[in-house]
Amino acid sequence: MSAIAGIYHQDTKPISVEHISGMMKALEKFPANDVQTWHKENVFLGCHAQWITPESIGEQLPFYDYERRLAITADAIIDNRDELFERLQVDREDRKKITDSQLILLSYHKWGEESPKFLVGDFSFMIWDEKERKLFGARDFSGSRTLYYFHSQQRFAFCTVIKPLLTLPYVTKKLNEQWIAEFIANPLMFDSLDPSSTVYNDIEHVPPSHSITVIANKVTLKRYNTLPEGNKLILKSDDDYKEAFQEVFQKAVNERLRTHLPVASHLSGGLDSSSVVSFAAKSLLKENKKLHTFSYVPVDDFVDWTHRSRVANERPQIESIVQHVGNILPNYLSFEDRNPYTEIDDWIEKLEMPYKFFENTFWLKGIYEEASKKGIGVLLNGQRGNWSISWGPIFDYYALLLKRMKWLRLNQEMYQYAKNIGSGRKRILSVVTKKAFPFLYQGQYSKDDDFPIFINKEFALSTKVIEKLSEHGIDPRGRIDSNSYKIRNQQFQQLYYWNTIGTYGTKLSLNYGVVDRDPTNDLRVIKFCLSLPEEQYVQNGMGRSLVRRSTEGYLPDNIRLNLRTKGVQGADGVHRMRSNWDNFIVEIEQLKGESLIQEYLDLSVIEKCHSMIKGNLKSEFAFSFEFKVLMRSLILTRFMKTLI
Repeated sequence: MSAIAGIYHQDTKPISVEHISGMMKALEKFPANDVQTWHKENVFLGCHAQWITPESIGEQLPFYDYERRLAITADAIIDNRDELFERLQVDREDRKKITDSQLILLSYHKWGEESPKFLVGDFSFMIWDEKERKLFGARDFSGSRTLYYFHSQQRFAFCTVIKPLLTLPYVTKKLNEQWIAEFIANPLMFDSLDPSSTVYNDIEHVPPSHSITVIANKVTLKRYNTLPEGNKLILKSDDDYKEAFQEVFQKAVNERLRTHLPVASHLSGGLDSSSVVSFAAKSLLKENKKLHTFSYVPVDDFVDWTHRSRVANERPQIESIVQHVGNILPNYLSFEDRNPYTEIDDWIEKLEMPYKFFENTFWLKGIYEEASKKGIGVLLNGQRGNWSISWGPIFDYYALLLKRMKWLRLNQEMYQYAKNIGSGRKRILSVVTKKAFPFLYQGQYSKDDDFPIFINKEFALSTKVIEKLSEHGIDPRGRIDSNSYKIRNQQFQQLYYWNTIGTYGTKLSLNYGVVDRDPTNDLRVIKFCLSLPEEQYVQNGMGRSLVRRSTEGYLPDNIRLNLRTKGVQGADGVHRMRSNWDNFIVEIEQLKGESLIQEYLDLSVIEKCHSMIKGNLKSEFAFSFEFKVLMRSLILTRFMKTLI
């Protein structure tokens, strides 16, 4: 993977050498195997390359195709190479030497602006079409790689990261106050409702599933992929569905093992990452290669305070996975000297923006560092699994059966579920009824469960942010629709859900030379999972039935068939802060006097949250709303100070 950059002057004026060198110099902080540029007339393309795949070693990038008069710079790993070779009728003897960027160029030459539809993988790229005098680029369907840009009447510039764009004299650091308002007012984990906006007014972001065309002083964004799509897949038996899933998932895993470097994976005690690990370890064994795994575990003196249905320390479960799967070199990492508070400045610097997911920052970055030390090229994960391979919300499915009056199947399912978990059917039916008819139980919602609204009221009014959130069905109090099917549908239709993972994944990979790859996020896997009948996901009193059935023999039964507990990561976050707690409390006190933040935050809410936690440190604060409000406010304030 790579960091790419470029400048295009629509007015045909030459590009300043200082502007080119300024952008490329800003990329020097990232490790690189090669740095190349291409400059012709009023167009400049650059690439700060990290060689991950065998084909990328020694790759010429940017690459200019003299025959077709096309130039490309790309940050891409294309997974459906074999399919594209067949579609493009590439000679077999040429296939091994063709790079992913050249494959994108061939696709563009054949299909033009429709070409992103045919690409599967993690990518962002820009192509200069000399004949058409236009720039064309795209970002993969889920936004796994970032692509920022600036445009005015005469100039267009783009880059994988933000800071090189800020080196250009015509790009300002003026804050995008609408973005700031949405960051504060939205209680959910994503930042802005507009996936093309950034924290800076002058800089925009190509949204996931979009292409961008720059021609005749006009910039056009076009969505090329929309999910869900297609008809339901009808097969003869449950075994047929299982075998079909295993085939498509194994292919997605195998294609993400394409590297000349060692391969590793995140591994928790859950189904998603363990499924990825079990399929990957099996394939690597055939190549006489080991799979490294990295697992976060709490510090030794942490006492698990979470509910009995949650597991904060998953090491026993992980060890059972490692033993059962085999061909694994495990790493159990605590990062004793780190916590969410100590990581703030470094994460702001790496992300180039404020962030919300502070609970996991200390171990997430630590795993990348450890992977980099071991020379890992590809770091697998299963982050999208909840919406693809391990889908199957049992109570929501039972609620569907109830509303559809499928009495026999509902009764059979509830009987089996009650037997599986050792519970009475009356209790289960009560939960299902609430799921099926939530409007009958709205009055039972307690205000004590509301997320504190901590945006400055005048700022909220001036930006109309509460109204905008409401238009998108987002409650600023954090009240979430309980219907999992609606939530899943929104995950694929509303692109603002996708930006966060792609943003931190891209920037961590650039900093450490390790690319994260997620087979559960493979476009073919997702399309397959969205095409399945709902009964494939809930069977015999078990939710997430498809992945449970498909990993028989791959995973130990205590993991595969576990219905009683669920891992929770970051539960020791506040416990880790005990040596920094006083400093944290003092900084929050000082924050209330910061003039640069007062117009954005409701200080009375900050004070209330501060007063609730400033006494004795409690590990239970880790996931409390009050702690979230204070950490988000602190992170935003620290970011503001970097702009002074």
